[in-house]
Amino acid sequence: MQIQRIDHVHLEVSDREAAAEWYGRVLGLIRSKELAPWADDPMGPLVLAAPDGTPLLSLFARPAKPTSRDATIAYRTSAADFKAFLASLPRELKNTRGKTLTAQDVVDHDLSHSIYFLDPDENRIELTCYELDALK
Repeated sequence: MQIQRIDHVHLEVSDREAAAEWYGRVLGLIRSKELAPWADDPMGPLVLAAPDGTPLLSLFARPAKPTSRDATIAYRTSAADFKAFLASLPRELKNTRGKTLTAQDVVDHDLSHSIYFLDPDENRIELTCYELDALK
């Protein structure tokens, strides 16, 4: 067997609708039309996709639990999109220390640059970019 790629990630949220709105506004994710029937079940997933329709997140309504550093979802982005995100940071975004997210929160990993922040349920999100020359 050869794995092709990660299909999607399960994410527990306190309110699927509110989370879907947040991920749409902050990351541009959209509801998957193809997998929408699953959201009819209150215990089923509300699936969010990239604009090209590729499923990314399955939102499950569950009571909130503490998160850990190991529970981070990383999204790769282009240098242009990374710069645009930094230039228009929503004031509501919090870094992993609970403070307002700023461009100073970018972490230089030598081979990539990343910025880490929390969703409303305190799930950890990472945006990462490997196009270092274009970030200069």
